[in-house]
Amino acid sequence: MIIWLNGPFGGGKSTTAALLHQQLTHSLITDPEEVGFLLRKSIGDHPRRQKDFQDYPMWRKLVADVCAELDRFTQGGTVIAPMTLLRREYAEEIFEALAKSNVEVRHLLLHADSDTIRARIEGSLEFPDSEERSEKVRAFRRRKLDDYEQAYASWMGERADVIDTTTLTPDQVAAQALTLLRRP
Repeated sequence: MIIWLNGPFGGGKSTTAALLHQQLTHSLITDPEEVGFLLRKSIGDHPRRQKDFQDYPMWRKLVADVCAELDRFTQGGTVIAPMTLLRREYAEEIFEALAKSNVEVRHLLLHADSDTIRARIEGSLEFPDSEERSEKVRAFRRRKLDDYEQAYASWMGERADVIDTTTLTPDQVAAQALTLLRRP
């Protein structure tokens, strides 16, 4: 089974993934962003380079393939994939490819209100040794917040099990995720 943790950039997906990993025997975490980094490095400054690696059909195919192979590798375990997917067609493409590979996907959305997300973004320090690099991450997350809100309003809430993290601690978010995962 794949647990796809979706939500805003800076919304707690990686933290929740780590907590779920501690609770779920034989689980592993995969980061679809790493596939994007590989593609970005491989493509370099090619004229067809995209700004967002999610815009590459090959990224979506490779992510689905990696998740399916990891699912087979775990032999009944769980693969946790924390990754923001804002475009419905991209999420459907990945999830449909996984379904064709007979892989169950549980799509969990970690949602919070905009003020909470903004506060979390401002309080984040991704690179403790570099304020400049941390600010670049925060700036990216701030730019993507409106896109997240539009996706949430148009499709995300309907296509995922939603956990409102606005007032929850990370442990409470993980506990709610586990409760949702136990439901058929």
